[in-house]
Amino acid sequence: MPSVQIITVLIGPDPGSRLDKALARDVPEAASLSRSRLSRLIAEGAVRVNGDVVTDGKARVAEGAQVEITLTEAAEIETRPEDIPLDIRYEDDDLIVVNKPAGMVVHPAPGTPGGTLVNALLHHFGGNLSGVGGEKRPGIVHRIDKDTSGLLVVAKSDRAHHGLADQFAAHSVERLYQALCHGVPDPADPRLRGIKGVSFEPGGVLKITTQLARHKTDRQRQAVLFHGGRHAVTRVQVAETFGVAARVECRLETGRTHQIRVHMAHVGHGLLGDQTYGGKRRIGAKVVGEDLAAALNGFPRQALHAASLGFNHPVSGDWMRFEADLPGDMADLLAALRGSAL
Repeated sequence: MPSVQIITVLIGPDPGSRLDKALARDVPEAASLSRSRLSRLIAEGAVRVNGDVVTDGKARVAEGAQVEITLTEAAEIETRPEDIPLDIRYEDDDLIVVNKPAGMVVHPAPGTPGGTLVNALLHHFGGNLSGVGGEKRPGIVHRIDKDTSGLLVVAKSDRAHHGLADQFAAHSVERLYQALCHGVPDPADPRLRGIKGVSFEPGGVLKITTQLARHKTDRQRQAVLFHGGRHAVTRVQVAETFGVAARVECRLETGRTHQIRVHMAHVGHGLLGDQTYGGKRRIGAKVVGEDLAAALNGFPRQALHAASLGFNHPVSGDWMRFEADLPGDMADLLAALRGSAL
């Protein structure tokens, strides 16, 4: 039998017009119950107001009302733990920061039920996981694509999950990506300045501002829009140039699916190796030599790495920042580009 916990809340003055909002304000902080989870608990019949079950989060509640919230222990989920090595950069009771390799999916899906970061984390945690949202699962607050490498922070507790999610929603998390792209995004290029959604900031920073939404005909792709969709902002700064390519640093203000890849393609500087957005663009052997052309044209994934991640610890409030060097494949490609410039 699962254990049951009863949380009692006394509604304070000026509760407003909705039960869910009043509970979100008055529930003890130690309970680590977000408004979204409280809404689910209300809908599931786990909330009593003055002894009566209330299932409508919009129901009115008065000052002085006594609310009882029934919580059952976190339930096990079907996703199975798998003994997959992890590159852990930091861990405490509330969160873990990992450096994900290219080729690993973050979360199980119908096409990839195993071998994911979540499977690996469940094995790593063993029974030492308080759970998120009423289940014994790690809290995924952001993702990076399967074939993108780099840093991810994952919540181990509800309180961390809520705090991190709020920071991502407020765009206060520092996210810096290293990428290798076709050509050089030169601020002096008049072509760039003529592209809709492009502007420039001090220091030669290229700012790309668009809406993004799922492609109308290809469900695997995202498309740039200027009406509808979701607001997306990427800032790009050139770090090194190699004529046919460049190393760029991309900072995310928002974090939409495929955002950097779509935005770089939108401005005509798709990422090396990106089969989805890079098109069939190839670099000629007559331009860079056969060996380098083969390396550039044959790179098997988008050349994109989540190199830096900074955030306030959701419990202590301390600022934390982590860095991860380029993985071997990107480092080798960058070395080849540097060698060609000598």
